[in-house]
Amino acid sequence: MIVERTDFIAVPVTDMERSKAFYGETLGLPQVTDGGFPEYQLGENVSLYLLSLESIGGAFRAPHDAGFALRVPDVHDTRRELEEKGVEFHGEVIDTGVCHMAFFADPDENQMVLHRRYAPPDATS
Repeated sequence: MIVERTDFIAVPVTDMERSKAFYGETLGLPQVTDGGFPEYQLGENVSLYLLSLESIGGAFRAPHDAGFALRVPDVHDTRRELEEKGVEFHGEVIDTGVCHMAFFADPDENQMVLHRRYAPPDATS
């Protein structure tokens, strides 16, 4: 199998209007489509689309908690910006020795991470 790139990430939501406000207004992601599945651009190579599972014959069972990471220029600054908009974070910014991470969730508790690598990973660990 040859994968050229990731085209989109689907995020299950229970209230489409609330989720559109969160991703579009609170996070400030540019919206690229507004069909049945509103889609938002994440950087250059992937987008995120909001999925009402009921619209495709499914049901929202629980938020996905594996999360996905959004690369930002500065985790601390972006966290402060989002906190000013009412976003609550889970714990403090984590410094792993190679990156900073800050964990939060959307209104349906789908987990996300603000992320910025600042050093190359140690090849011996």
